[in-house]
Amino acid sequence: MISPTVGRKVWYRPCPADIEGQGGNSKMEVNGNEPLDATVVAVWGDRCINIAVLDIYAGLHERRSVTLVQEGDTAPTTGRYAEWMPYQTAQAKKDAAV
Repeated sequence: MISPTVGRKVWYRPCPADIEGQGGNSKMEVNGNEPLDATVVAVWGDRCINIAVLDIYAGLHERRSVTLVQEGDTAPTTGRYAEWMPYQTAQAKKDAAV
């Protein structure tokens, strides 16, 4: 498990409400199923974070209490979660092996 810290980068997987701008969310522009760039701005636990998200046109969006899917967790099927990039999980495994 990677412990999140402020300033770390994650991928954000938006939900339909993010893309459509519903439920008080600002509309995010996406490129198919490609993840969006996000930065951790607050940590509530190993699986709950606040993030600043950039859409594909560099529009800034804030999301609060986002689930951070850790390795081995099942990701929500409808989106609205963050995940570590594959490089980060590979580095964490290397560090744990040393």
